[in-house]
Order: sequence, then structure tokens, then C-alpha cells
Amino acid sequence: MFAKFAASFVTLSAFAAGVMASPVAYKSSNALVARGAPSFNNWGGFSSLDNFDNFYGADDFSHSHNYNQVVVKQDSSLVCHSETITIVQQRLAVLQEMAKKIITEQICEVETQTIVFQQYYSSLGGFSHDLGRSSGHSAGYDNSVVSHYGDFYNSDGSLSNSDFGFSGSDIGSNYYVPTGSNWVDSSSPGSVGNAYQCAQGAIYYS
Repeated sequence: MFAKFAASFVTLSAFAAGVMASPVAYKSSNALVARGAPSFNNWGGFSSLDNFDNFYGADDFSHSHNYNQVVVKQDSSLVCHSETITIVQQRLAVLQEMAKKIITEQICEVETQTIVFQQYYSSLGGFSHDLGRSSGHSAGYDNSVVSHYGDFYNSDGSLSNSDFGFSGSDIGSNYYVPTGSNWVDSSSPGSVGNAYQCAQGAIYYS
């Protein structure tokens, strides 16, 4: 059984490497900036991408390079508690569908939808490194950003288009870190790594 899984994982790794090595289908009409980081300001001539780079920066598409955390709350009043996994999955599914709603209702150009979703997807992926304590960041959330969750809708039920008043560089400046997890420095990097690899294997078979 293990040999079969190991062989599958090797196949998955080779497949992923092949995908990463494949030519990119979408090419920017803009010149590449220093060290190959593409600018998406008005990419392809789409005005919907005006000032796109201003949110995280032209050299930080995934918000992974210039991301700083200022932990303002990490004490006994902020403790994680375990819920039934279905409850957690339901709420994450709501967030997932909300992202789809925002992208498809508030952007009309499919090219812009694609770029915005890839930025969202890749920046969220960085949280995986926080969970494994390999990023140098704590596993938590920016409470100032979370506080805007209730501002998604107008009183008539339509999606709000109000400016929440923050940029990507502000994310992490009001960080809350729940305590009470089962993290153990000596063993958790290995167990989290195993959990990650099993999840990646499940993605491959999906």
C-alpha cells in the first residue's frame, strides 16, 4: 500500500514539475519589470486592471515578499476550540462561494477575473506555510481586515462597492494569533508535512 502511494506521489511530483515547466498560455502585453516580475497595471489594455499593482506591489503578486506581521493579540482570551469538522467545512465553503460571487459579479472581463482569482488563490496558499511554521510567520489572521466581513452587502442585499480603506500592505499589521493548538516543535513539522502530502495526494486523485 505504501509503495503504491509512494509511486503515485512520484508521479504527481513529476506531473507538477512538468506543469511548472510548461509555457504560460497567457502573455502580458506589458514589458516585464526588474527580475521578471510582471506588471498587471492595465494588462492587455483592460482598464479594469488599472492600479492593480498598487494593492500588493508590482513585485509581490502573492503578497509573500513584503508581508510583515504585527501581533497585537496573543493571550488566554483568544483560544482556539474544536468544532465538528462539517461546521468548519460549511463556513469555508461559504467563503469560497463568496469569492466566486465577488469575482463574477464585480468583474466583467474574463481575463481580469482570471488574474484576480490567481492572485487570491496564491496569496491564500501562503497560509499553508504559516500553519507549518516554515514561513517565519504566526498562524493567525488580521482582525482589522476580518472586521469588514459584515460590510459585504448593501441594505438592499446587493454587493457593496464601498472602499474599505486598506491596501495589501496593511494586511498583517493588526494580527491576532489564537493559542491552544497542539503544535510541538520537535514533532509537529513532521506530522504537518505528512498531513500536507496526504492532502496533496487526495487532490491528485480528485
